[in-house]
Amino acid sequence: MKQFKILYTEDDETLAFLTKDNLEQNNYDVTHCCDGNLGLEAFKKENFDICIFDIMMPKKDGFELATEIRKTNTDIPIIFLSAKTLKEDRIKGLRLGADDYLVKPFSIEELLLKIEIFLKRSQKNIPIEKFVYEIGKYQFDTNNFILFNESEKISLTQREAELLKLFLDNKNSVLKREQILTSLWGTDDYFMGRSLDVFISRLRKILVNEKGISIENLHGIGFRFTM
Repeated sequence: MKQFKILYTEDDETLAFLTKDNLEQNNYDVTHCCDGNLGLEAFKKENFDICIFDIMMPKKDGFELATEIRKTNTDIPIIFLSAKTLKEDRIKGLRLGADDYLVKPFSIEELLLKIEIFLKRSQKNIPIEKFVYEIGKYQFDTNNFILFNESEKISLTQREAELLKLFLDNKNSVLKREQILTSLWGTDDYFMGRSLDVFISRLRKILVNEKGISIENLHGIGFRFTM
């Protein structure tokens, strides 16, 4: 069984010891660095399978470290662990190319599960699911079903959020009506089709003032989301 290599940066010695010990007990090979500069040096010298970065570190913080790594490697999974709880910090981390963001104090069981999921996906070359999208003036948080910016927050239903995410993942491409229905409801049903029309109508109203963004109805075929 392959022993996966983890690059772990954390300046809190106690937390680092406990986390590293737990990871090693689960058969991971962990390289721990106490600041961002050492983390970057280690990354350049060895091949790692996943990175786990604290954000508030001396010399080079986790955001800066992730930015440097993404210049040369766009595929390796990156998980942030941080006491920074603001929504803006989480969004910043995801925009920099991180795959997840766990807030301290975190559950070691949750961290282990995240590592397992991201390693399986990266080994199979399956794209990591994206959770925050930019749509015109809005940010779209798919986990919490909201569109927001500095002055406005719009709550979506779960189905509306799922539909918008489906459009974004297939932007500028034709989605057949039955493809959408099966993806969202698991069946190509007439009554579900009527609900789909209602959801699309509401998304159009929300995005009506966003230049270059539209949901085009292709009669007898389906829809195309362009942006």
